[in-house]
Amino acid sequence: MKKVLKAGSVWGILTVVPRVALAARFQEIAQFFDDFLTFINFTLVPLVFALAFLLFLWGVFQYFFWGSDPAKHEDGRKIMLWSVIGFVAMVTIWGIVNLLASGIGLADPSLQSIPGVPQRI
Repeated sequence: MKKVLKAGSVWGILTVVPRVALAARFQEIAQFFDDFLTFINFTLVPLVFALAFLLFLWGVFQYFFWGSDPAKHEDGRKIMLWSVIGFVAMVTIWGIVNLLASGIGLADPSLQSIPGVPQRI
């Protein structure tokens, strides 16, 4: 009986310890991906939206304020048009991502809204 208990405990140690260590490693990987997604959602996406808005404003200034030159007037109109198309594309992609994420059960509150200004915690 002692032989069976000894073999069972050795087998238990040899199978449980690596699993615990592997679980800790998976926790580190999960934390990395969580931090990476947080960076994308709260830093990168608002930055892209801000750059698109600045590009739109550049087009407005070219069209309305520096529009005495017909070439600048036309450039401003094109910039405004393409920046509005970019906004529509970004919001559409954001909606599709939210739809897919909620469809497969990833209903994370950070995915459910268009990103705003990052807040300090």
